Amino acid sequence: MRRELFDSFWRAVAYCLHPKVMLLSLAPLAIVGGIAAALGYFYWEPAVTGVRAWLDQAALLETMSGWLSSIGAGGWSSVLAPLVIVAVAVPAFVVASLLVASLLMTPAIVRLVGARRFAHLEARRGGSFWSGLAMSLGCTALALVALVLSVPFWFVPPLVLVLPPLIWGWLTYRVLSYDVLSTQASREERLRLLDDERWPLLGMGIACGMLSAAPSLLWAVSALALVFAPLLILVAIWLYTLVFAFSSLWFAHYLLAALERIRREVTGDASAPGEVGELAARASLEPRAGSA
Repeated sequence: MRRELFDSFWRAVAYCLHPKVMLLSLAPLAIVGGIAAALGYFYWEPAVTGVRAWLDQAALLETMSGWLSSIGAGGWSSVLAPLVIVAVAVPAFVVASLLVASLLMTPAIVRLVGARRFAHLEARRGGSFWSGLAMSLGCTALALVALVLSVPFWFVPPLVLVLPPLIWGWLTYRVLSYDVLSTQASREERLRLLDDERWPLLGMGIACGMLSAAPSLLWAVSALALVFAPLLILVAIWLYTLVFAFSSLWFAHYLLAALERIRREVTGDASAPGEVGELAARASLEPRAGSA
């Protein structure tokens, strides 16, 4: 199992450099990033003003403001207001990016991996677009509820580094596992793989969830980051999209290899199993594309 995890991991890293994957990563950026840019352009200053006014009027925060003013830190609300907006906006844009990427990127990435490595596998289409969309929306709603309920625990220093990656990891595992297998596997094969590979897939999802926390470091560099918040939101969306592309590639390589394995176990044969199948697929695609 460890060998399959590392094998699919380095293949996903290599495929991230594929021109098609790089182009696909720009699609969610163009859609969600365009919306973020428009909202930032028209509503950033009014939003900061409104949140600052709310902070100044809040009773508990007013007491804190008085104490901070007494020690010479009276301008705290000017920094906290943009932070509140960013803290609310970034998760919303990340979820939107996840949904757009799930609908646009993952199917194309699965086709790319399938054509280059698993061309011999029969597509049994055990899922549909609408069932996948319903599952993605349902899991996303559950993840958002869990995220909101976990906010009070974020003030406990260790938990803020653990809970969000766990929630994003579960969401990534559920959404990507379905998206990868919905076309290539039958319903029975998909259910068997999700049961047999549950813990490795969850571990992969958590690892991808922790990796998705990396773009958040953009806001930890300095307070100057708040000045460029609208631009940095666009950069963060693109980084999140790249992380999602890597996650899709990792799940695609791992699950399609696992699907190939269980078909060999069931039938005792495969038209072009293992590395032989990969070489055959590459040879058949040689005139159209180079190696990854």
